[in-house]
Amino acid sequence: MWPFTPKKTIDVEQKALPAGTGSFDPELYTLLTGGTVAGISQGQALSVPAVQACIRAISEAVATSPITVKRRVGDQEVDVPNFPALRLLTGEANGWTAGFELLRDLASQALTSDAGGLAYVNRVRGKPVEVIHYTPGSITVEYASSGTQEPSYRIGGKKVKSSDIVHLRGAFSRAPISMAKQSISTAYYIERHVEKLFANSARPGGILSFEGKLNAEAATRIGQSWRAAHGGEKSGGVAVLDNSGSYTSVALTSADAQTLELLKEANLQIARAFRVPPSMIYELSRMTWSNWESAGRDWITYSLLPWLRAMESALNRALLSDAERGEYRFAFDVDDTTQADLTARATAISSLIQATVLSPDEGRDWLGLAPRADGRGGEFVNPAITVKPANDNKLPEKDAA
Repeated sequence: MWPFTPKKTIDVEQKALPAGTGSFDPELYTLLTGGTVAGISQGQALSVPAVQACIRAISEAVATSPITVKRRVGDQEVDVPNFPALRLLTGEANGWTAGFELLRDLASQALTSDAGGLAYVNRVRGKPVEVIHYTPGSITVEYASSGTQEPSYRIGGKKVKSSDIVHLRGAFSRAPISMAKQSISTAYYIERHVEKLFANSARPGGILSFEGKLNAEAATRIGQSWRAAHGGEKSGGVAVLDNSGSYTSVALTSADAQTLELLKEANLQIARAFRVPPSMIYELSRMTWSNWESAGRDWITYSLLPWLRAMESALNRALLSDAERGEYRFAFDVDDTTQADLTARATAISSLIQATVLSPDEGRDWLGLAPRADGRGGEFVNPAITVKPANDNKLPEKDAA
């Protein structure tokens, strides 16, 4: 029995798998995936806003990038929009998961688990009909001891074919969340410190002092009475002291005053580990009009593209047969992501057409427009200098008369 119940019409090979693969033991998951980060749990690590922002920025960008299938025809590649396996990524991956959710969750898992993002491809007569992303820890991976790094996979202890597993791995076969464990742990404990610092409206608050000596029982009673009257939401009121009592406020220490600076540096370290520009986690203190665009290019080139290429490779291995792999490939289109504003984009296309690098129809395709209706959009000519045929300027004979 599988963790999820697939459609009855497409269960051919899954009957051989053992029962219980759907059970989820948090302790087992921690053992299998290394679910602790420098003394804090993976859940605590994900509670750090900078970590959430990095993971969401990458995984959601991967899932929202347009994907297609390319077919090699001679020296060129053409889109194959009706490729059967493509609908699993652009439509429904299975009866309960959309293609967007599948890609997002695979990328999220690869960012948070050293095992990587793992999903099972269910086939009927050799053709993929659904892709199932299991509960983390249900699919395990082992590597050959010979040093070839050839992986083998098991679901609930039952070995499955490598060609049926979509496996997305990060650099060094490690997840960024584990490689940045010290910075994440630092940010987590700084936030806990801030929480405790302000939980009762700040610090130890102050010092109550009275003339004469108080025994332990009296000191405890006075402290409890003070907290009950002025602690938490009741702070800020007017305090009345008798018996010559006085209250002295305790100022923040220099370490407390630097808390925000320490937290900012920890967040920047987390962004560096994920290779995400600070602007993507909304750290905008150093952002200007002049460096915003370059930060966006860095985000595409050094953060997003490597993950898109890794995802393409994982999909090619699992969703294409050996015969298809030499002719077809999955490809993400980041052109819409990298494009500049419309004016700059139009200027660039116009320059390329004039240099006869692009034809008008190719330029229109970049803008998502159909080819020219007159059929002349495929010509490589410079419209700025091309001389029209002499008879193009002649008036019809009846008009000339």
